[in-house]
Amino acid sequence: MFVHVFERKTLNAGHLLNVIGCYLKAWCKSSDSSLAPSTVSMELHAGNRARLVATLRAHLSASGRGGEEQTLYCTDRVPLFSYFAYLFGVREPGFYGAVDIASGQSILFAPRLTLDDAVWNGEKELSSFKDTYKVDFVFYVDELAQVLRCKFSEHGEPLLFLLYGKNTDSGNYSKPASFEGIEKFDTDLSTLHPILTECRVIKSDMELAFIQYANDVSSKAHIEVMRQIKPGMKESQLESTFIHHASMHEGCRHCSYTCICATGHNSSTLHYGHAGAPNDQTLNDGDMALMDMGAEYNFYGSDITCSYPFMCFWINGKFKRNQTIVYNVVLRAHNDVISHMQPRVKWIDMHKLVEQRILESLKKENIIHGDIGDMMNQRLGAVFMPHGLGHLLGIDTHDPGGYPEGLERPKEPGLRSLRTIRDLKEGMVITVEPGCYFIGALLRHAKDDPISSKFFNWEKIEMYKSFGGVRIESNLYVTAQGCKNLTSCPRETWEIEAVMAGAPWPSRDDCSSATTTENGLPKA
Repeated sequence: MFVHVFERKTLNAGHLLNVIGCYLKAWCKSSDSSLAPSTVSMELHAGNRARLVATLRAHLSASGRGGEEQTLYCTDRVPLFSYFAYLFGVREPGFYGAVDIASGQSILFAPRLTLDDAVWNGEKELSSFKDTYKVDFVFYVDELAQVLRCKFSEHGEPLLFLLYGKNTDSGNYSKPASFEGIEKFDTDLSTLHPILTECRVIKSDMELAFIQYANDVSSKAHIEVMRQIKPGMKESQLESTFIHHASMHEGCRHCSYTCICATGHNSSTLHYGHAGAPNDQTLNDGDMALMDMGAEYNFYGSDITCSYPFMCFWINGKFKRNQTIVYNVVLRAHNDVISHMQPRVKWIDMHKLVEQRILESLKKENIIHGDIGDMMNQRLGAVFMPHGLGHLLGIDTHDPGGYPEGLERPKEPGLRSLRTIRDLKEGMVITVEPGCYFIGALLRHAKDDPISSKFFNWEKIEMYKSFGGVRIESNLYVTAQGCKNLTSCPRETWEIEAVMAGAPWPSRDDCSSATTTENGLPKA
């Protein structure tokens, strides 16, 4: 018999709002939304637990450890809260969770509330958590060691699997949870983390439904921003418009990450919108806007970027020529990747494909010159796209599993920014987010390099030095034969111009009746 335990630590109010995500059982009937949110069911998390149990059983059997009895694992760090959410869906702080690997039975351990806790946060019966979270047993945290010993020790001393491992995205290690009496148990720090991480890489149908809904909401919210944007506004007003629409009309209370609302030259700052660049600039007529925003639903997120210009009178507004050039450079790369995506495709090859397409398009416009192969060898693509092509998506915006054991992060410019180099697998959800930026620091570095410098038309580069950048980001689900685009935003320049001028954008129901390829792109 095997058991594992999670600790859900108390967070401060600010972290709580950002981490917990939204949880809805009913939809506000006064909303005018045409979207229908997926019903939130704890069966999703029960299914995640079952998947982990089956995977652990298979691993332990294959490694010759099938005869060991009770097992337990723990986590207590905020960056790994998503593992707890994945298995239990618990919203309240201070909880532990356990799963008996032999029987699949699950247990929650709730904190005993003080009088102040009950006054400020409300009072709940212990039994209510059993019904809410669809677990088999609920006890108090201070009973944890006793329950594990009494209930799960009939076949010998329990072995506790603790969640300890490296987050390959941040480079940080999780700190295993602790509880009073844990020192009396045998522990294993190496088995659990890679197995649970790998479970999260492949999405179930219920997980996919939540990610799809978050994408539907985010797509509509992006379109609302397109229609509201105008010179003289603050970037923060665009962020507010997105959040308001997603929450007020679509039921998504939180965003998956800090909104990036970059306009003009700001769009060449990859993580604009964060503490050092807080979406506080005034919009100038004719500038490009790069809007990277995603809503979250029942923990599961979306990550969508739209880029477009804005003018005073959009009824006559069009992309400027230089904006059209750079935008179509990125759009071609975006669409080419999607058309190539299917199981067993190497993600690093898709990144290199994007670099090649961007360089080819820039050469066609005489912005760079020379042999494309030589440029690729010189890593010139990283000057225009220094970030990776995309990342796994789920409960975390940058979902874990990008670098399982045996895969090493590349060291070359651009490639070292890839958040995964895995082969694609059916069931993965991954972002496709090529970009083309004119970043002063990288261009100056390239100009100082005698080999790289010769590839640039520096007169043309000077014309783009204040352009900023363009990024187009969609969320893709890998299918057996290709992929499905979960994002529904206008992408062609003529579509964007029409929507910003007030034309309707088809709903997902309308789009579903259109003829599309397996990868979600319209047939020509």
